[in-house]
Amino acid sequence: MSNINILAQRRQKLLALKALRSSPVVPAHKEEACPSCGKLVARRDLSDHHYVCPLCGYHHPVGAYYRLSLVLDKGTFRELEVNLISNDPLQFPDYKDKLDQARRRTGMGEGVVTALGRIGGYLVAVGALDSRFLMGSMSAALGEKVTRLIEYAGKNKLPLILFSASGGARMQEGILSLMQMAKTAAALERFSRKGGFYISVLTHPTTGGVTASFASLGDILLAEPGALIGFAGPRVIEQTIGQKLPEGFQRAEYLLEHGFLDAVVPRDRLRDVLIQLLRLHGKGGDIRG
Repeated sequence: MSNINILAQRRQKLLALKALRSSPVVPAHKEEACPSCGKLVARRDLSDHHYVCPLCGYHHPVGAYYRLSLVLDKGTFRELEVNLISNDPLQFPDYKDKLDQARRRTGMGEGVVTALGRIGGYLVAVGALDSRFLMGSMSAALGEKVTRLIEYAGKNKLPLILFSASGGARMQEGILSLMQMAKTAAALERFSRKGGFYISVLTHPTTGGVTASFASLGDILLAEPGALIGFAGPRVIEQTIGQKLPEGFQRAEYLLEHGFLDAVVPRDRLRDVLIQLLRLHGKGGDIRG
């Protein structure tokens, strides 16, 4: 067996292991109540359906490695910037402890995974936020990892795909977190000027500064069914304007109906849709060496 094949197998084993660790934590009993319909769902059925409720279609949030394992070709995962992690720039009370807890709980260094991989044979630069890591909030490190991925894609003329899942800016890093909105948006502007192709996939939830920056700047905007997408949450908006919001406001289907999204795509169809988009746009490169 060639060294290339051995390396590919090792990468796939690593992704499979991390995907297993980042799949939703299911209680030890055989059934659990769906958060959406409230009905009991067999644990095996939930796993077999990629953590989508087979009764009502509710899409459970999933970890970044697991999400990438659903769309990338086997043996092609190559993680980037593994050692780029947050510190405590403002010496915010208890922040280091929260970071340590998040790292132990998820096995991740930061709330985003960035990587190279192939989807249907197309080489892409891909990133996925993980809501289990401090709600996928945007720290200086997370913004830097996303920016470096964008720049890598631009330099190597690769399509860019980002899966967003975030509660917004990370308050423990203050202005250093907020400035990542401008930094990622500027990187995407440079990427676009070079003719780059960017697919943004919004998952539940995508809110705050992530929505107001790189998540909303894709050439193609996709979302999972039922995903909450917005800047401020619906309760905050209702309290601010003193009015009741329309039914389903800020949900993916409502945003599709009002022109914010290009498509709402179920999890089991997403890989095929991404392959079709890459094929239609003729995007996909190769990096040698």
